[in-house]
Amino acid sequence: MPVLRLLPPERAHQATMMALRMGLGPKSSRRDEPILAQQLWGLDFPNPIGLAAGFDKNGEVMDAMLDIGFGFVEVGTVTPRPQGGNPKPRLFRLAADEAVINRLGFNSQGSAVVRVRLARRWQKSRRRGIVGINVGRNRDSDDAALDYSAGLKTLGGFADYAVMNISSPNTPGLRNLQERAQLADLIAQVRAAREELQSSGARAGGAPLPLLFKIAPDLSPPQLEGIAAASLEGGIDGLIVSNTTITRPPGLKSVDRDEVGGLSGAPLFTLSTEILRALYRLTGGRIPLIGVGGIRTGQDVYAKIRAGASLVQLYTALIYRGPGLVTALKAELAECLRRDGFTSVAAAVGADSH
Repeated sequence: MPVLRLLPPERAHQATMMALRMGLGPKSSRRDEPILAQQLWGLDFPNPIGLAAGFDKNGEVMDAMLDIGFGFVEVGTVTPRPQGGNPKPRLFRLAADEAVINRLGFNSQGSAVVRVRLARRWQKSRRRGIVGINVGRNRDSDDAALDYSAGLKTLGGFADYAVMNISSPNTPGLRNLQERAQLADLIAQVRAAREELQSSGARAGGAPLPLLFKIAPDLSPPQLEGIAAASLEGGIDGLIVSNTTITRPPGLKSVDRDEVGGLSGAPLFTLSTEILRALYRLTGGRIPLIGVGGIRTGQDVYAKIRAGASLVQLYTALIYRGPGLVTALKAELAECLRRDGFTSVAAAVGADSH
């Protein structure tokens, strides 16, 4: 870890990916405690801690990350056509704040390339772990719904769930899709694409593909109400709360704090958890939520669950705390659950909002 931090951030990530592809990543030998297991969307999650999209953008190290101890891994964001993303430098460590600013801009090898990897893994590993896909639109696309539908149909046959990323701050106009009318229309079109995928027989395993949407933390109460209403009316399967923030909380210490892009890591925890809690209340707990943003400790995971998250995801904390963090989070979460008399993760979901 100290050696990697001597490299520029994007180069350090490339080195990490290379090591993982070579099989040099750590492997957790500890079995997950039964108290951490739950079933959602017909999927058996051994624990609620997942790897957020952004780490394995092109589906190169799915199983290596599951080996670390994650309960599930999300690949992406994947765009229909390959694109290079924004000019470099576009990734900045805020070490003093345990945070990162990125303006990567959906750099992606494209859905055709990722589909091959997903299909190969599905056939080889027989789904030994849960892998989702995160789909985005190309920067030069004139029809966002067409891009999301195309990505879903290309990749959805070999994934356990699919996420429509409508909240990255680094693709112009993308966040407009969170407005109620636009979101309702997008949901309808993507659901139609899912039905087409299902009826074609192209989905391995045959079960309907769970459909989720990933939203931003920078939303007003009326916008949140619109998202909740559109999600309930549209019949989606889940929401991921949240993506990175374009705000800069007071007190950031790092010299790169004013770089343009989305901020992730510790400073995002409070904001993202507040948005999570608000959405849980607005949806009445009827839509499963995945809590993302600022997780560093098992207590953070527990707070997200009590605020309304059935599952959580992280990425930035790995940069500063290393892969051993995953095992530590699971142990601390189990301790929190038992301390407060819960017999499962599901029993604690939304405990602070009831």
